[in-house]
Amino acid sequence: MPATPASPPSTASAPGHESEPSTPVPGRRTPDRVPPGVPPAGDATTPRRSGVALVASLLGFTVITIDVSAVNIALPAIRDSLGSGMSGLQWVVDAYTLMFAALMLSAGALSDRTGARRAYAWGITLFTLASLACALAPGIGVLIAARVAQGAAAAVVMPASLALIRQAYGDARARARAIALWTVGGSVAMAAGPVLGGLLTDSAGWRAVFLLNLPVGAVVLALLIRVPRSPRRPAALDLGGQLTAVLALAGLAFAVIEGGHMGWTSGPVLGAAALALASGCAFRVVEARHRQPMVPLTMLKDRRVAVSLAVGFAVNAAFYGGIFLLGLYYQQLRGMSAIEAGLMFVPMSAVVTATNLVSPRLAERVGRRPVIVVGQLVFTGAMLAMLPLAAHTPVWLVLVLLLPLSVGGALAVPALTALLMDTVPQERAGTASGLLNSLRQTGGALAVAVFGSLLVGPAGVFSLPGMRVGLVIVAALLLATALLARLLLPRA
Repeated sequence: MPATPASPPSTASAPGHESEPSTPVPGRRTPDRVPPGVPPAGDATTPRRSGVALVASLLGFTVITIDVSAVNIALPAIRDSLGSGMSGLQWVVDAYTLMFAALMLSAGALSDRTGARRAYAWGITLFTLASLACALAPGIGVLIAARVAQGAAAAVVMPASLALIRQAYGDARARARAIALWTVGGSVAMAAGPVLGGLLTDSAGWRAVFLLNLPVGAVVLALLIRVPRSPRRPAALDLGGQLTAVLALAGLAFAVIEGGHMGWTSGPVLGAAALALASGCAFRVVEARHRQPMVPLTMLKDRRVAVSLAVGFAVNAAFYGGIFLLGLYYQQLRGMSAIEAGLMFVPMSAVVTATNLVSPRLAERVGRRPVIVVGQLVFTGAMLAMLPLAAHTPVWLVLVLLLPLSVGGALAVPALTALLMDTVPQERAGTASGLLNSLRQTGGALAVAVFGSLLVGPAGVFSLPGMRVGLVIVAALLLATALLARLLLPRA
């Protein structure tokens, strides 16, 4: 499904870096490290403690997911309150998404090194404090900085939450059910986000969207006290690769966002583009030389992997770009209230959740490639179907036109993720999943940057022609990746 991260990075230990078991010393606490071949401590967890770990994981994953869609609905209120232009609103969204995307590449390794429970507690604490900073932000600059911290925290919470579930459930069937609940929770959170964001914004103001995270964070931290300590496993951190990845994505986002406002040939925009290019080249060099790179370049030579990543990028660009676009369209062009705009997303979210459940079964019957290709073609149709939208388009017709947007990505992503997981070796599953999620988030961030640059008309108001140009660009991207999938992916 496009709205929630699929198959988050596993926290499997890096091969070849296991440590020998340490000999216990009387009077000294044995380090919480687990030697090779010893089951995780969670295999012996009682059912009650397993349930506590699941609730804690689900709450954290839910709150970082809600934050994405709820904030989109609050953007017009943020603009009016803080006096921000379109560029500032784009950064409110992308500051979170870009840090989430960039740090996702190594967050799993951090969870391994520190232990899932400890990493999860750190992530939830930072996310809660950053949410408080967002709610108290006196200006758009402080809000954007706090959103950066939120995105960094979310990148830590995501893999650690799944690792807690894997630790708590030793039985494979019980673990599968728990992970299914975790996934459904993300779907429900994304569906509820716009409605909750609209309700809070209309009733208590946009700051309430962030204040909601504080009690949830406190509950999660209280639950973690009852979760057993997690084992720590050796895992290499690729700091050089991580730094260059952050710089490359930040430079690219700045160039795209500010290029539409400052001019594409302005000094800051050209400088940001140069930084993105130089950092991208440096990233490739660092990854080629690192003993355990976070992105093994050899893995990208497999065309199934490369195409899967390209499709994931395109699908999220369409979905997150569409959510950003529609939130502004409903409120700025049609004059809807925040809660009315949030309710407009309910039918779409329900169809997304239902299609997510159907997609795996359909892929088993007809093959993954047809499902992936058809999903992208439906999504392409969704972008083109939105072209006639105007200020006075009947509401019922708007909802009908958005049905393909609900189906396309939800049809393609489960089959796409399963294909990628079957393609890579087992020891690379976490790396591949992290890379897929990172590129999907990047696609969404860049789509927001492009749409935002096109949506501002000459008088600073919502531009229908700009919206249509953006829709055509995304439709062309989806069509191109659908063709790649049709030509390069195996049918079976």
